[in-house]
Amino acid sequence: LKSQGSLKFEVQGTQVVLAEEDLLIETAQMEKYVSDSYGEVTVVLDVELTEDLIEEGFIREIVSKVQTMRKEAGFEVTDKIRVSAAGNERIEKLMQSHEEEICREVLAEKMGLGDTSGYEKSWNINSEKVTLGVERIS
Repeated sequence: LKSQGSLKFEVQGTQVVLAEEDLLIETAQMEKYVSDSYGEVTVVLDVELTEDLIEEGFIREIVSKVQTMRKEAGFEVTDKIRVSAAGNERIEKLMQSHEEEICREVLAEKMGLGDTSGYEKSWNINSEKVTLGVERIS
């Protein structure tokens, strides 16, 4: 249609010619997809959140909160710390299953779950309330 200026086809022996103004063309949004167009380019993204993506989002948020706490507690960037969490089973399980990754990201040598110590702060991470703690270790 764009290159020829019209669509030409035959229906029961009759030649049919349709121009762009003869057609109603619209885009339909499908569930779990988002699209946007600019000129002749359209981009479509699958926005369905899988359990792995949700989990990764939690881990990114936990790392961010711990980094904020390191700064608030006055720790140096190179200080090794102990990270702790309490008050939310889901967060604690996520932290346990991603312990190595979290510790590497926040320069923690230890992780404690079930209780907190050091500089403590309560957070709401993706609608999950948890108390996190950070303390400098020698």
